[in-house]
Amino acid sequence: PNDNRLKKRRTMTSVRLCLLAALLGCSASECSAFAPSSAGGVVRRSTAPALRMSSSSADDRSDASSVSVSSRRAFFRDSAAASASAASAVLLSSPSASYAAATPPTSDELKRIKTGHDGILYLLDNWDKETTVCRENGGECKRDADAVRKYLGLRSTTDPLFQIEKVFNKVKYMDLDPDKLDDFFEAAENWNSAMNMSNSMAFISQFGEYNPGGGKDEVLKYLNEAYKQVVDAEKNLKIIMECLDIA
Repeated sequence: PNDNRLKKRRTMTSVRLCLLAALLGCSASECSAFAPSSAGGVVRRSTAPALRMSSSSADDRSDASSVSVSSRRAFFRDSAAASASAASAVLLSSPSASYAAATPPTSDELKRIKTGHDGILYLLDNWDKETTVCRENGGECKRDADAVRKYLGLRSTTDPLFQIEKVFNKVKYMDLDPDKLDDFFEAAENWNSAMNMSNSMAFISQFGEYNPGGGKDEVLKYLNEAYKQVVDAEKNLKIIMECLDIA
């Protein structure tokens, strides 16, 4: 009976030690290091290197985890700093679009208004000549409204009044007499309306001869309507020049 109790005690001790070894990270083969001896005691085989290695591995994993967290933090910190630096560089190196638009018209842009107005006066004074096209060598002559679109800046980017409304939009950034602002904006609106109507009448006139029921009389009819709108456009452009002190 004493031998049986001794065997059971050894067995329980071996199980407890194996469980402890498992918790410490020992492998199954290393559990045999805690096998009971035949003398009734427990002989602990040399497992210090393995335990130290296991402890070292745990420390390495802990260090690796710490390094990984530190690396991620450093990465995001450096990335944020780089982004802020790049954004600052962009803002400092080039003006924003809003700032570029918030500038008064240049002297060259104001001269375009004067040049365009002179062109419209010439068109009105030489209306029949400018709106008549003759074939070479004494050929047939016909009325052509294309010159109207040219003098109003609607045909080519090189025309003085091409997209002149962009220049008008910059006037609000000028040091202008407040009493003239209302007159300017009203004249600019009327100019835009007259210019669009002139363009429409001129376009219809160019194809009036080929439309059903059309002919030379239809061409002349819409050409005369275009003339009225050009007169109105010139009047409002002159008001704009007076408001901007363009001589």
